[in-house]
Amino acid sequence: MKTVNTLSGGKTSSYIAKHYPADYNVFALVRTNDAKCLFPDKKVRQIVSDRIGKEFIGTLEMDTIIYTMLDLEQYIGSEIKWVSSDVTFEDMIKLPQNNMLPSPLRRYCTNQLKMQPIFEWWLNQIGEPSLFRIGFRANEMNRAKNVAKKYNSNGFLEFKHIVGKSKNGRNKWKTTEWQRQEYPLINKENPIYKFDIEKFWSDKPVRFAYMNNCVGCFHRNEVLLKKMWNEFPNKMQVFSDLEKDRKYNGDTLKANNLITYDKIKNWKLQTELSFDDFDDCDSGYCGL
Repeated sequence: MKTVNTLSGGKTSSYIAKHYPADYNVFALVRTNDAKCLFPDKKVRQIVSDRIGKEFIGTLEMDTIIYTMLDLEQYIGSEIKWVSSDVTFEDMIKLPQNNMLPSPLRRYCTNQLKMQPIFEWWLNQIGEPSLFRIGFRANEMNRAKNVAKKYNSNGFLEFKHIVGKSKNGRNKWKTTEWQRQEYPLINKENPIYKFDIEKFWSDKPVRFAYMNNCVGCFHRNEVLLKKMWNEFPNKMQVFSDLEKDRKYNGDTLKANNLITYDKIKNWKLQTELSFDDFDDCDSGYCGL
């Protein structure tokens, strides 16, 4: 059975890539087509475009994640496969099956921008059930148990995907079993916690962002989103503009029209916070 390390750009999955070599390492990049979010280094933009086989303008994650993946590949001495959806974040929302903003009640962005491109890469490159290593730490056993509840009778996770069109033009769907997960950090003999991972990376030549996932992730609390407005106004404006778009009938990313990203932008906080004041629960971690 082939082994795959799925990388998020965070320290935990990077730790797994270093300590638990796999047949493949794969990273899914969320793209934006907004020129205000243009990645500043033209040479690196081209490197990323070549890796994903699509034009790379910018990402709605922190730009540092691009350097993380390039640094990490050099540090572990093993190739990292980059994948990206055929659509950007904004274009994903316009797809007929979506046509509404993602939110905590409609969390389709993770599936379509992270899981689907990884699945399509797996289908083309491997095509048989594989062992995927996931960065759950020793104190995250409940997350592992929740995944296990989704296994089919053969002990694998399944993915539903389009395989063509019927005569009436509707999509034809298929469910394919593709992965069983392994959590090497949840180990009774050698449990690994966040402290261990932070200590390991403290003196290594890999640049990490303060947090992963989209800077405007709707799972993040409002105080953290205000911090993101202060640090990444151009990226946050993408999310705010989507909420203002009339075609989405007043949808808001927080699934509560009393709290909009524009209102969060104008909040006046009594204390200036640093990223160290937030933890994984605040970050909106999407599990990849």
